[in-house]
Amino acid sequence: MLSDRTYYSTDNPWERQIGFSRAVRVGSLVFTAGTIAADEDGVVHGQTCYEQLCYIFDKLARVLREAGSDITHVVRVVCYLTDLYDSEDFTRAHAEYFGSIRPAATCIEVSALVSEDALAEIELTAVIPQ
Repeated sequence: MLSDRTYYSTDNPWERQIGFSRAVRVGSLVFTAGTIAADEDGVVHGQTCYEQLCYIFDKLARVLREAGSDITHVVRVVCYLTDLYDSEDFTRAHAEYFGSIRPAATCIEVSALVSEDALAEIELTAVIPQ
């Protein structure tokens, strides 16, 4: 185990059940777990993909701040969508949160996510400002 590893949680039920962290900081990097628009009770928020993506980005922004970074220091975004037709929602939300930051980004269609109500899942990588 790395001695400089710090773990961050959002108290989501899956974090406890599965045994994973919402984010892990190692040195000057923060890696987030795949995150859907679920609250600490596992309830998915947002009826549209765009609403869910904004919920996810806001949730991950809070975790990044706790880890000593923030949304402006994101260098990588990976998005999983259950319907590639929602990619317009992804590009809209991504542009609003990251338009001037321009991280490397990937958007992939998948057949399902951990919750049947989830339309999107996001992973981020961010740096800690020096």
